[in-house]
Amino acid sequence: MRIVAFIIEVQVVREILTHLGEPTSPPRMAPARGPPLWEAVMEMQGINDPLAQPEPAYEFDQRIAW
Repeated sequence: MRIVAFIIEVQVVREILTHLGEPTSPPRMAPARGPPLWEAVMEMQGINDPLAQPEPAYEFDQRIAW
C-alpha cells in the first residue's frame, strides 16, 4: 500500500466525511480535571507510595533460564 494523493481541500474532506457518516468538526475539549480519587483514598489509608505494588501471591524467579 502506498499514498498516491493527499486531499487538502476542506470542502472535499467534509463531503467525504459526511458521506461516511463521520463528524465533520473536531470533538470538544474536555475541561481539566483534578487528581484521581484513589490518591485521596490511599492517603486516608496511610499508604504513602502510590508507585508501590503489592507483593505477588506466587514466587517469581527473576533469573534468566535460556
